[in-house]
Amino acid sequence: MPTAPPSFRDGRMEVALRTLEIAVRGRLDGLLQGNHLGLVPGPGSEPGEARAYQPGDDVRRMDWAVTARTTEPHVRQTVADRELETWVVLDLSPSLDFGTASCEKRDLAIAALAAVTHLTRGGGNRIGVLAATGESVVRIPARGGLVHARGLLRTVARIPRAPEGTRGDLAAAVEQLRRPPRRRGLAVVISDFLGEPTWERALRALSMRHDLLAVEVLDPRELELPDVGTVVLADPETGRQREVTTTPLLCREFAAAASAHRDTVAATLRRCGAAQLTLRTDSDWIADVVRFALARKRAWSGGGR
Repeated sequence: MPTAPPSFRDGRMEVALRTLEIAVRGRLDGLLQGNHLGLVPGPGSEPGEARAYQPGDDVRRMDWAVTARTTEPHVRQTVADRELETWVVLDLSPSLDFGTASCEKRDLAIAALAAVTHLTRGGGNRIGVLAATGESVVRIPARGGLVHARGLLRTVARIPRAPEGTRGDLAAAVEQLRRPPRRRGLAVVISDFLGEPTWERALRALSMRHDLLAVEVLDPRELELPDVGTVVLADPETGRQREVTTTPLLCREFAAAASAHRDTVAATLRRCGAAQLTLRTDSDWIADVVRFALARKRAWSGGGR
């Protein structure tokens, strides 16, 4: 049965946070130990072992000495810095206050933050968060340790929801993370990426300095509209509502438009150099994180392309 993140709306905040921590640590402990860039394996600063070149490898990492000695092209792998600084841009705008499956997208976004926190914690690593609701921005400085990790999640879970009709601005939030410049590290953007990709320029600039991971949070009703007769559709970030009567034709057009938008988001994230992890409110989100991280690790190590 899929694991659903706990809800933070019922007043049992501490219980929900403890349940989330047990779920994350229980299923992610031991995953990618010793590789703090497991979510987005990428180059570090210390030389590692050489391996045979594979199509798609960065030619700037060619090891010409080994290539000359073996007469076959080789690339030099690198080992990441011992300490990693991770910054997360967390989108908590009103469009995240929606969910028709096992949880709201907001709960899933906080759960994704918990997974990132766990997978990058330890060894002197630090993590900070910039959470934007559209009405306010909450910045939590990057620090290390379990106490900080727990306090970070508690602070984020307690952020008040923005009023309906508040428009989020993901591009502005990313810009706040990019300036002033920070030491090279891991940047994670958690959002539903709805609307036009006005965040592309800011994200592309961020990827020039940091390894970049985009976590897309979706609900099935954003992908398919059920044929249930007359319904009222509402845009939480503008407050606009519209009554429509669902028909097979409308459902097909809705699904086609949603699919086209998802393709646009994926293509834009690729242009920005971001790895993309998609989590859904009707899926086992922890299993999705594990599959993504292991696939990225295998791809970087040269196996299973």
